[in-house]
Amino acid sequence: QVQLVESGGGLVQAGGSLRLSCAASGSIFSINAMGWYRQAPGKQRELVATITKDGSTNSADSVKGRFIISRDRDNAKNTVYLQMNSLKPEDTAVYYCNVRGLTLRLRDFGSWGQGTQVTVSS
Repeated sequence: QVQLVESGGGLVQAGGSLRLSCAASGSIFSINAMGWYRQAPGKQRELVATITKDGSTNSADSVKGRFIISRDRDNAKNTVYLQMNSLKPEDTAVYYCNVRGLTLRLRDFGSWGQGTQVTVSS
């Protein structure tokens, strides 16, 4: 079983910054990719950014140049971060961490965090 613990959400004014973190633990053999998704009220969950085991990143056009995804250099810590700069009211959403990899039994897993609220006031 894999557990994810997210932190770092909150209320911030437009133009401000927040940093989200997500730590994965449990029966993890390896992690292939970690990422962040968000869901605003009345909308579908959407990709924000992902990072693979080798450090390749991908992000939504709406956050390019403002959000940066990264991982602990020590991959054994299994922690992913999302640095969010120049925040806009439209970034308001619940942000979810997602991790995909192999369990100690070498089975694929995909886990979601509990979500953390990010609210950007205008």
